[in-house]
Formats: sequence, C-alpha cells, structure tokens
Amino acid sequence: MPSVLPISAQPFFADKNRAFWTLQALGWAGAFLLRGLSGIANGQPVSFLVPVLISTVTGYSITLLMAVGYRFLLRQRPIVTWTTSIVVAIVAGGTSAFIDAWVFTTLNPVADSSSLKLFLGAFYLNFTLLGAWSALYYAINFYLTVEEQADQLLHLENQASAAQLAMLRYQLNPHFLFNTLNSISTLVLLKQTERANAMLSRLSAFLRYTLINEPTAQVTLEQEIETLKLYLEIEKMRFEDRLRPIFDIHPAVANARLPSLLLQPLVENAIKYAVTPLEEGADIVVTAQPVGENVRIVVSDTGPGLHAGDQRMTKGTGVGQANIRDRLFQAFGERQTMETRSPPEGGYSVIIEMPLITAEPSRVAA
Repeated sequence: MPSVLPISAQPFFADKNRAFWTLQALGWAGAFLLRGLSGIANGQPVSFLVPVLISTVTGYSITLLMAVGYRFLLRQRPIVTWTTSIVVAIVAGGTSAFIDAWVFTTLNPVADSSSLKLFLGAFYLNFTLLGAWSALYYAINFYLTVEEQADQLLHLENQASAAQLAMLRYQLNPHFLFNTLNSISTLVLLKQTERANAMLSRLSAFLRYTLINEPTAQVTLEQEIETLKLYLEIEKMRFEDRLRPIFDIHPAVANARLPSLLLQPLVENAIKYAVTPLEEGADIVVTAQPVGENVRIVVSDTGPGLHAGDQRMTKGTGVGQANIRDRLFQAFGERQTMETRSPPEGGYSVIIEMPLITAEPSRVAA
C-alpha cells in the first residue's frame, strides 16, 4: 500500500495574496446570491439578476482599486489614513451608484422612476456595502499586523532567553578554568610534570565535552554525571584522598533532561567550602531519585556546613546559586524548586526538584 504524505494544516493568512483573492471572490459571490435571492423572494423577475450581476462585478472591480489605495494609506499617519479612506469610500459608493442607476435606466427605459431617487437609493446600498468592505479590509490588516508583531515579540523573547542561557553557561568556564589552570601552574612550579600532564589531559577531555555542545542545550542526567566525574578526576589530582565523591543515581531518572553543566558549580562549591578547609577532606554525595512526576537531585557534603556570615554560594565570582536558579527557571519556569539545608551538626545540601522530562527537546547536547 503506497504511503500517504501527511497534510499539515497551513494558516489561512499564511499567504496573504491568496487569502485576499479568496475572500474577495467569496464575499462578492455571497453578496450576489444574497441580493439575487432576496429580489426573487420579493417577486422580482429572473431578469432582475442581470443588473444585480453588473452591480456585483462593478463592486468587485472598484474594491480592487480601493485595495490598492488602502495598501498605500496603511503606511500613512492615522489621521490621513482614516480621512482619505472615508473620502475614497464615498467616491467609490457614488461611482458604483451612478453605474447602477445608469444600468437600471438603460434596461428599463419606460420605468417611471426619478434618476435622483435611483441614484440615492443605489448610493445608500453601495456605500453601506463598500464601507463594510473597507472596515473588513482594515480589520483583517490590523489583525495580521498584531499577529506579526506577536510573532516577532515571541521570536525576540526566544532569542533573549537563549542568549541569557548562553550567558549563564559561559559564566562557568572562566571560573572553573581559573582554578584548574592555577593548580596546573602550581604542579609545574613543583616540577610534578607527570601530574600536570595528566591534569591537562583530563582538562582537555572536559573542555571538549563542554565546547562541542550548545550552551543552551540540555543533556541527560547520565551525561551530566559523566561530566561531573571528568571534573572530579581533575580535582582529585589536587586533593587526592581528601576528595571522596559518591554517586547514587536511580536508573529511572538516568534519562531525565536538565541544562548542561547545571550541577558542576554545586560540586565546585562543595570542594571549596567542604574539602579545602578540612584536613581530612569530605565526602561529596550526588543523589537523584524519582519523586512522583519530578526528579529530585541532591548535592551534599560532609563539610563544616553553613556558618554565620558564610555566604557560601555567592562569594568570589558570583557564580553559584543565582546562576543555577536562573538556568532552572529558564528551562522549567515555575515547575522547579531549589533549596539549601545546613543542619547544626554540619554538612550542606542543595536540593533541586524539577520535572522528569525524558522526551527529546529541540536542542539536546551530543
């Protein structure tokens, strides 16, 4: 059986030129049928349809000329547009009424009717019809202008959102690079070239991952954890056994999507405030569990916790909780939460809860 190509619905006004001619034909055909059927229902002979047809063709032709004029007037100041449009509608109604009166007089030479009465009657009818046509023409153009502006606004908002996401992601790289390159420099000064080379190799692998992906892309939680392990391998060159990472990722949330490098600054701050100040170091635990339709990610450590005056996540470069909150909001809107906990006995935790989304988004990291 031959495959059938899917037919995608196209908006009626996607092609403005086609929409105009379609509405023009349907509108005047409807006007002809309405006037014709109304006349016949009131006892007019079938020959009555001849002047109605001529009047319809006249109106159709005149409105084509009006459309050209209105298209020009749409680009003028409002006072010019509306004043001139009224004048155009009056002139068009008068021209159409004159033609209708002349046709009626020509087809009915013996009819006892005043030419002025015929003209005024036709003018009233035609001006009303052409005025309604003009109002509809401007209403449709106004609607299309509003729709176009709304599309442009949405496009600009999407661009701004993507730019903000990119900016937030790009904040991370200088912050991380500074610390890592400083460590490599220290190893070189200490003439520990093997460790320096190993750290450079791991740094290259980490940066390769971050550079091949779009800053606005999303990754799976499994990919994010692999990136964290790359980062932690670099840091373990500095801290050795003092840094003890532990991962507990439930298989059900391994494919959950989140902004790339979202968790890296959390781990980085745990190293800075938990591992660095303690001689014995600290554990850094990353867990992820399904919670209903959400996924809960917890990054915790066994460090000294949050002491009075310790602005743990907002010191230094300022890359921390504010960055992560902004990226979460950009990705999930109000459907996410982020909170911190630091019990009196020590330790520090950051709990992120976000929708469990596994569908392929428009931009997913490689």
